[in-house]
Amino acid sequence: MHYVYILKCKNGDLYVGCTADIKDRVERHKRGHVPATVSNLPVRLINVFIFSNKYKAFKFERYLKSGSGRAFINKHLE
Repeated sequence: MHYVYILKCKNGDLYVGCTADIKDRVERHKRGHVPATVSNLPVRLINVFIFSNKYKAFKFERYLKSGSGRAFINKHLE
């Protein structure tokens, strides 16, 4: 399985990522081992999307990072 996840950072920013091991990846974020989020700890997991196909997961991650994907997040998830 592959997971696309959304974290909310301390400063209110959202971080979108993709991984095959969601528990390990979120823990790495929380411990400060991910450069993209280390300056905005703590982070909180707000949503996870599960895919059986890794290519579809990566494609969805790219979509969420686009302008229309950010609009989708703001409308449906926050």
